[in-house]
Amino acid sequence: MSFAKVFTRSVVGLQAPQVFVEVHLSQGLPALTIVGLPEASVRESKDRVRSALINSGYEFPNRRLTINLAPADLPKDGARLDLPIAMGILAASGQIDDKVLVDFEFVGELALNGELRPVSGALAIARAIKSSPCDGKPRTLIMPSINASEAVKVGDMTVLAAENLEAVCRHLDVVSGISQNQEHLLSPVTLPSQPQVMQYAYDLADVKGQHHARRALEIAAAGGHSLLFTGSPGSGKTLMASRLPSILPPLTDAETLEVASIYSIAGVNYAFGERPFRAVHHTISATALVGGGSKPKPGEISLAHKGAIFLDEIPEFDRKTLETLRQPIESKQITISRANAQVSFPADFQLIAAMNPCPCGYYGDTTNRCRCRPEQIKKYQDKLSGPLLDRIDLHITVPALPIEDLQNAPKGESSDDVRRRVVAARNMAIARQGKANYELTVNELDQFAILGQKEQQMLKMAQSKLNLSARSYHRILRVARTIADLAASEHIKSAHVAEALSYR
Repeated sequence: MSFAKVFTRSVVGLQAPQVFVEVHLSQGLPALTIVGLPEASVRESKDRVRSALINSGYEFPNRRLTINLAPADLPKDGARLDLPIAMGILAASGQIDDKVLVDFEFVGELALNGELRPVSGALAIARAIKSSPCDGKPRTLIMPSINASEAVKVGDMTVLAAENLEAVCRHLDVVSGISQNQEHLLSPVTLPSQPQVMQYAYDLADVKGQHHARRALEIAAAGGHSLLFTGSPGSGKTLMASRLPSILPPLTDAETLEVASIYSIAGVNYAFGERPFRAVHHTISATALVGGGSKPKPGEISLAHKGAIFLDEIPEFDRKTLETLRQPIESKQITISRANAQVSFPADFQLIAAMNPCPCGYYGDTTNRCRCRPEQIKKYQDKLSGPLLDRIDLHITVPALPIEDLQNAPKGESSDDVRRRVVAARNMAIARQGKANYELTVNELDQFAILGQKEQQMLKMAQSKLNLSARSYHRILRVARTIADLAASEHIKSAHVAEALSYR
């Protein structure tokens, strides 16, 4: 046979569309042509494939080879197409049975000696294969061993791990009946039987005093709200922010897979099952923060999906960089548009920020150490725009603790204790409305955050005195709803509204 068709996947954003590798052998001068919008890394695969085939003991056909990557209008990048191209050449030249290829999908980069190297986006590929079954069941995925342990976490599909090209071919020979040696069959990768126990690097018990700030951190964790700490240097802002992951509710299975897929595409290590916590430096560029590039990759806000991103010393960030956060905070996704493509990445993150009250950091301190002029203080605080501040739910002032409190104060409540209350409040919200409180739309607030006459009057007075925007008003309602859930109260009471107002 001079024609073969192999199934594989490309990766575009978080999606992994189907790609057909069609190989045709024809008469003529020896040549190899790849068509179908291949990027440079794909065009280079012909040299890797040739060497891998020869070094694995197979023949490279001395004829004219045409390789089509369909669909033709979908750009293909990366070296993940090496293995399917090699399988197509072997099938078209009759060195393996082409009839068995219909039940498999192949992904992997080839070394010159035929070994399989890992590729990015393995989890996204596995999820796509699972969601598009063939004849009622997903195709079997064959990929490098390092990627297989990641892909199998999708569940309900067969993933085979191979070390080299020869192992893949020997497996197909057994499946097709050419070989009877059952030892050459690749074993399906299985999930570990022991459930993973979350280990947190930090504990909230390390925070002494700061009861008001600890309370705000608990509310933020329970409702998924954004939070801004303001305080002098050394007051514990960074300390508390780093403890947030230890009190967040655990991820669901679907959320875990979604987060892991983002990290897989970005090529960043991820501890499976943990809520992300990204602490970024103030010199970060807008592209690195929200994502982008000529071939769009997820940025820090997408890597913080279903977790939190921490911006320490937020006034030191470039203003234009910060303003790029305004839309994703609201929409919970970021859309990156380029001339030839438009890619959307999820960005459902909690924004945790910290800042000093003035350039020297000691404005309002009881020690009267601040020497900043009023215009300096105003200029420093104006680095954060009003629209951005309006999108932050909780504003907390963190006072510096006296030495006596640091030496004598008992250890605070542990993360385990706080997390139990947070989980109970989050479960209450999900049972009532099917989502966390920070996700409530304006219409849903009318349904699930109903206020009594007294509470309405309190908010009306606050709106006139504080000059609250409509966005601020709705954010106060969401925070009050979370405070009521923490108190296991079905109705929002005056005390809950008053506490929510104290964080503006």
